[in-house]
Amino acid sequence: MARTPDKTRTEELEREFVVPLRASKHQPARHRRAGHALQTVRRFMVRHMHGAPEKIWIDPRLNTYIWQWGAQHIPSKIRVKAIRFEDGLIEVDLAEES
Repeated sequence: MARTPDKTRTEELEREFVVPLRASKHQPARHRRAGHALQTVRRFMVRHMHGAPEKIWIDPRLNTYIWQWGAQHIPSKIRVKAIRFEDGLIEVDLAEES
C-alpha cells in the first residue's frame, strides 16, 4: 500500500545542508550569478525541507556572504542551517563555523 504524503507538517525541524552553487557559475550571465545562486538556495530548500517558495526566509547574512565578492564571483558551495517552524515558515541562515 502506498503511503500518502503528509501535507500538514506541524513539527519543528532543524537541519544543516551543503548547498552546491557550482552550476550557478556556468548557467546565467556573468552579472547575474549571485542572484541565480540565491534562487538556487531557495529551490534547494523547497526540495529538501518540503516547503513553499514564498514561505522561505533567507537571512541577510547569507545574502551578504554570497554577494561578498560581487555578482560575478560566488562561492562554489555553502553550508547553511535551515529551520522549518510549525506554521510552515523556513528560515535559512549560514551555519556556524566551529
